[in-house]
Amino acid sequence: MTELARHPEPRLLGGMELSRLLDRPGVSVVLTGGRSADSDAVFVIHDRIGPDLVLRAPTTAAAQDGIQREGRLLAALRDRPLGRVAGSVPEAVGFLPVDGRPALLTTAVPGTPMAAGFHGWRHTARPRAVRADFAAAKEWLADLREATAGRPAPVTLLWDALDECEDRFPALGRRLRDRLGPTADRLAGHRTPRTVVHGEFWFGNLLLTDGRVTGVVEWKAAELSGEPLRDVARFAVSYALCLDRHVRPGRRVPGHPGLVADRWGAGLAYAFAGGGWFADLVRDYLGDALHRLRLPPELWRDVLVAGVADVAATTADFDSARDHWTLLSRITRDSGPAAPAPRGPERAAGRARRRRAPAVRSRDTTNDGQGRRFG
Repeated sequence: MTELARHPEPRLLGGMELSRLLDRPGVSVVLTGGRSADSDAVFVIHDRIGPDLVLRAPTTAAAQDGIQREGRLLAALRDRPLGRVAGSVPEAVGFLPVDGRPALLTTAVPGTPMAAGFHGWRHTARPRAVRADFAAAKEWLADLREATAGRPAPVTLLWDALDECEDRFPALGRRLRDRLGPTADRLAGHRTPRTVVHGEFWFGNLLLTDGRVTGVVEWKAAELSGEPLRDVARFAVSYALCLDRHVRPGRRVPGHPGLVADRWGAGLAYAFAGGGWFADLVRDYLGDALHRLRLPPELWRDVLVAGVADVAATTADFDSARDHWTLLSRITRDSGPAAPAPRGPERAAGRARRRRAPAVRSRDTTNDGQGRRFG
């Protein structure tokens, strides 16, 4: 039994109907829709008298599984000391029957979506604005690590992702394993405390107030005890992949000398290669997280590689996974193949790890909220 399975689900609010919840005096509702087969409809319920609430109603069986997992996880987090990030995590109120499926009712968290600023006029061209986004994400993750740090374990993020790649894309997976095996071994030679991990920590899921992260949503891919570098890398990867979001193909990306929106993944390749203020920012952001975890900051490129691989391994969208693996192959091609990765006991151990703790396939989190995948 996994740690999450030991926690009970939030209670079923059987005596409450959706119409009664929404038709109360002083209540206004904003309805947003999902973009994928396993998405959910989200009702943001503003109440002038009581607290604001959010209702996540699954539209498919796949979405229902994610909703139920998120409810159980939020209920488990309520029993844990979260320190300074406690107010930024939604609390599960309970499940409400909607069209024959359990919808999750939670408290609302404060703030304005970081995505609203990101998509503002030339936001990503201004170093000060982008640095503020990274600083806000960095401090929230540091607070989460400090509050939830547990026993240390090897950093197997890249090995686990490479195993998943070989299962889904055998030929590509074998090539990447041989090329990136030394990188995976280098990371696995270090240990980090296991912490609560959000799992989909990108700017589309963060809310800001006065430059600080005051709300984090979408917890269905979270872990109660996972690798903290997963969230650190996910933020940098998603931001870099959207860097040219508002630039026409073939045009130069404003504010980033040498970066051209020539093909998908250009921003990530630009950050990985180094040079320019954005690449320096990514390096410093990842290096700072490594330093706080008492790991060598020089591993920042290894963590970036592991972050791309993790997105590819956990997204449920086949095309998105393939695109990420292809991008990873492209940006690491010039690093040159090292000695082939092991197939013996270490390889078997990686597969055993995944059987014990299977990756949670998220919906296509590689979507920037504007109808375009960042993965």
